[in-house]
Amino acid sequence: MDATREPADAAGHGCALPAAARGGPVSHALSRVARLHRTAAGALLRELGLYPGQELVMMSLWESGPARQSDLIRMLGLDPSTVTKMLQRLEQAGHVRRLPDPADRRAVLVEATESGTRLLTEVERAWGALEDRSLAGLAPAEREQLLTLLGRVEANLCERGAERG
Repeated sequence: MDATREPADAAGHGCALPAAARGGPVSHALSRVARLHRTAAGALLRELGLYPGQELVMMSLWESGPARQSDLIRMLGLDPSTVTKMLQRLEQAGHVRRLPDPADRRAVLVEATESGTRLLTEVERAWGALEDRSLAGLAPAEREQLLTLLGRVEANLCERGAERG
């Protein structure tokens, strides 16, 4: 066991707080949880032939229909090269296709293929399993409270990001 890891304490914490993180214990916990959540999501998505993040691209296409690649980049808040790589992999797997936008031939439209549309139910199932695993042992009221609090944290971070942008 390394110096930063300890067995879970009575409050359920699984890590000792490194000295450098003492000014940000919640940030440290969020970082750990985000990493573990992404790992668990990755395992479930791998069974579907997807990489983490690709399901978010597909969710956007399922929800809104075809979208310009530039709009997907903005909606996902990711680096253009990251989204381009995701789209290349999704296209190679047959889940999306990229076409010239008829309204602007310089722009690229991305749409889900039939194969991509068939993933919807499986992704919903995977996300449900991830939710169950992540929130096991939490009462419905605790789940609602967690969702509310995470929404506030997200709003704070979005606000800060907008100030810098």
